Amino acid sequence: MLKFTCCDAVGQFSNRGQAQVLRGIQRGYEKECLRMDTDGHLAQTPHPRALGSKLTHPWITTDYSESLLEFITPPSSDPAHPLEFLRDIHRYAVPQLGSETMWAGSMPCLLGDDSNIPLADYGSSNKAKFKYVYREGLGLRYGRLMQTIAGVHYNWSLPTDFWTTLHECCESEERLQDFISERYFGLIRNFLRYGWLVPYLFGASPAICQSFLRGRKADLQELVPGTLYGPYATSLRMSDLGYQNRAQANLHVSFNSLHEYTLALDCALRTPDPYYQQLGVRDGDHWKQLNANLLQIENEFYAAMRPKRVGRERPAKALQLHGVEYVEMRLFDLNPMVDIGITPEQGTFADVLLLMCLFRDSPPISSREQSENDENKSRIVSRGRQPDLHLLVHNRDIPFQPLAHELFDDMAPFAEMLDTAYGGTRYTSSMAVLRQRIDNPDLTPSAQVLEAAREHGGFFKYAMFASQQHKQALLAQPLDAETQARFENSAAESLTLQERIEAADQGSFEDYVARYYA
Repeated sequence: MLKFTCCDAVGQFSNRGQAQVLRGIQRGYEKECLRMDTDGHLAQTPHPRALGSKLTHPWITTDYSESLLEFITPPSSDPAHPLEFLRDIHRYAVPQLGSETMWAGSMPCLLGDDSNIPLADYGSSNKAKFKYVYREGLGLRYGRLMQTIAGVHYNWSLPTDFWTTLHECCESEERLQDFISERYFGLIRNFLRYGWLVPYLFGASPAICQSFLRGRKADLQELVPGTLYGPYATSLRMSDLGYQNRAQANLHVSFNSLHEYTLALDCALRTPDPYYQQLGVRDGDHWKQLNANLLQIENEFYAAMRPKRVGRERPAKALQLHGVEYVEMRLFDLNPMVDIGITPEQGTFADVLLLMCLFRDSPPISSREQSENDENKSRIVSRGRQPDLHLLVHNRDIPFQPLAHELFDDMAPFAEMLDTAYGGTRYTSSMAVLRQRIDNPDLTPSAQVLEAAREHGGFFKYAMFASQQHKQALLAQPLDAETQARFENSAAESLTLQERIEAADQGSFEDYVARYYA
């Protein structure tokens, strides 16, 4: 039987009056994608000036590499707006790329060695140099190849009115912000338990280019010469081959409370690692990494979901001082079948899953359960479509399909809750369609991408075809004059702001780094 954190909270928010507060849910996307040249190699050109300053633009920046674009949508309470805004960013950016294209998939192909992966350059200010040295440290520690893998993050928060009502409903005596932080951490723990549904339903990286392995061994089969795949894989991006950091296996970051989480991150920021010490922090005036500790900064810790807070302080300190403001879900692959890489049902499903995770009872995660959660995610990303797949539940192997159906049953009241809030049947209808993927894995994006790779003669050929198709589709959707001007103005303003930051910069870089860790 499904247990909830407050006995009558679900019923209370299911009535039409109280459900209206859910209309205040804020959502936003962060989407990464590589710029490629006409031959499918990683672009070696600088970030186009027409896109503005990578350091200061609110919507268009880069992630690890100069060639790894990152598009950010502002938070919105309109469920449709984030994807509409993301499409506008694409419609503005694509014409600025000239002959280059945006790579359609999460997994890259023709990259060459690390010297062919340029680090993102943010300018001459101390703030810009900090970002550059951090990236140089990532490349030194893990290699640059891993940092070129692209994905989609979904940012999500509940409104103050919701929290006030839930606080009263649960008769909590905690300070409101402490209550909010505690509930967000409960949500995260449940997401770690049940988040394997995301790569099963939406994973879209079942194949990779053989060149990506650079001679490493992998338990994959050859689809065609040059393409390796997992016959039942859903998201190799989230496997040990992809954006994972096995070097962090001994960090033991706990999500059982805000205090334990931030304490572990603070400790990692200050604990020397012998290997990183051997690599060295500086070579004369050249900085190779920000420090020789387990983490350079908090964002170096990779997790399926992160608690977040916008603030002037570094992330862990901001959480300690002000509590959790929103969560960042990090499991979406780019869908190479879609011109902007994301489909509407992904956000719809995430809304329902996150609400269920919030309301559902969420005890602390023991080390045993954490190992179980990690194993379940590993099974799903590497062989999620396997017909006889089993997952672990309390040390027992349980068949995947009934387990997934049970979770859909548990999510049904929250789809109805959201439909009550917004009107219509969008959430329940979308969940019914997605549920079909449980018993018919051929409906999943991973199965469809694999079939497309077969038809085109390999993953690289398919991804090149899709990238070019998406470029032409977006070029055929020009922005109206007002929206075009808005993006042009934001790009110009960001360049001016970067110039101001550089002109006002004071103090040495050493002092800047020291202040960050103070």
